[in-house]
Amino acid sequence: MVVGVTAPWPEPDRALFSISVAAELSGLHAQTLRVYEREGLLEPARTAGGTRRYSGSEIDRLREIASLADEGVNIAGMRRVLDLEQQVRKLQAKISGFNALKEETQTLREALAAATRPHARTSGKRRSKST
Repeated sequence: MVVGVTAPWPEPDRALFSISVAAELSGLHAQTLRVYEREGLLEPARTAGGTRRYSGSEIDRLREIASLADEGVNIAGMRRVLDLEQQVRKLQAKISGFNALKEETQTLREALAAATRPHARTSGKRRSKST
């Protein structure tokens, strides 16, 4: 049984959940979580005593892994899909940063153009310098 959490995790990277809770939340068996860890698909935090602790983001990752397994993807395929998804997230963050810079550049160009624009004259004649 998968226990659904619909809202985002309040602290997604805080390792709070024991392996049994993580297994219940992800719908996987605890032994399966150990296998996925051994295969390098996730790396839960450890307490001083060595007990695994899973974060909300790791629970989400486990759910994604379970979904891939349900679709028949093997562990090597899962690793590749997860790596590619991480690359996509990094690229999306870069694009977002570039878009913010583009908007800032446009705003600065408009401000510069407005600041250097000659002021409208009240008469159509040029003023002459008085000597």
